[in-house]
Amino acid sequence: MEVKRDMKINSYLVIFAVALLCVSSSSMAFEPKAIDTNPKLYCQSVVDPLPSWNEGSAKIAILSFVANVTNESNPNYVEPDERIATFDNDGTLWREYPDYVQSRFMFDRVKDMAPDHSEWNSTEPFSSILSGKRFASSNFSTKEVMQIYVTTSSNLTSDEYTSLARNWLNRSKDPHSGIPYTNYAYKPMLELLSYLRTEGFKIYIVTGGDEDFVRSFSDELYGIPPEQVIGSAIKLRFIENNTSCSVTKIPEILVIDDGQEKAIEIQLNTGRHPIFAYGNSDGDIPMLQFTTGGNRKGMGLLNHHDDPIREYAYDNVSAVGRLDKGLKMAGEWDWHVVSMKTDWKYVF
Repeated sequence: MEVKRDMKINSYLVIFAVALLCVSSSSMAFEPKAIDTNPKLYCQSVVDPLPSWNEGSAKIAILSFVANVTNESNPNYVEPDERIATFDNDGTLWREYPDYVQSRFMFDRVKDMAPDHSEWNSTEPFSSILSGKRFASSNFSTKEVMQIYVTTSSNLTSDEYTSLARNWLNRSKDPHSGIPYTNYAYKPMLELLSYLRTEGFKIYIVTGGDEDFVRSFSDELYGIPPEQVIGSAIKLRFIENNTSCSVTKIPEILVIDDGQEKAIEIQLNTGRHPIFAYGNSDGDIPMLQFTTGGNRKGMGLLNHHDDPIREYAYDNVSAVGRLDKGLKMAGEWDWHVVSMKTDWKYVF
């Protein structure tokens, strides 16, 4: 009995010592894996890096993964240069429903450009935008959306386009709520971006939206510089004029960064496999496969929009951010499906 008593006292002393270590080092804390000896895993966090996340399997998995790949004594340790994280934007970092923010920008661009294009009053798809007959991207065919995209993006330098997008975003609000679009960035995701940066990750946005559109706000809103934004793009042409020159967008699509193109563009732009990928739709599946299907086991996550009270509930039948195959593949590929309803304490 005395031996057991001494062992119990020693256990308390160990726990107390680890607790002191946590306080002195301000270590991040979460549930430990049984075999992991990293003291950070045994600490109850002094400062929770993800306070807008509810305690649950998703949060524990994120914290455990990050702790393991940043702990030099862990067999899963990853050198800082290789800590690449990729995030989709629409529906992953900010709200995409009932329509993409870039779609609202394109429609407003059509209205701004209309005085110089009287023919648009009787030419589709522009006439429907000007008359208000069709007011969401889901009301148009893919071909029509591409036509609107090219028309509203071309014959501008990248700087001119980015300036237009930034000015529009600074003054525009959601037509349904009257709230600025930038207020719809998800608070739990902003915390996750900050946490990963603190732990030495280099973060890329890999979006189906136009990369220059997202670059117009990515640094200010997410802390992600423009050179770390990968997305859809219009072809560029170098134009030289006497002693000046410019790189100008021409009316032709270079790439639509969705589906398999996401994995291809990640390889082309980074030269590395991500070890952490986060999306929300079937268009993000190849990005997650590219991350979790290699020699090094990465982490893949999908936001599931299942909260009709605080946001919207949509998945396999949605025209925006459709998530069907991803839900079915998550178990096989060991992806984490994050329930916005149960895993997030706050949404915005």
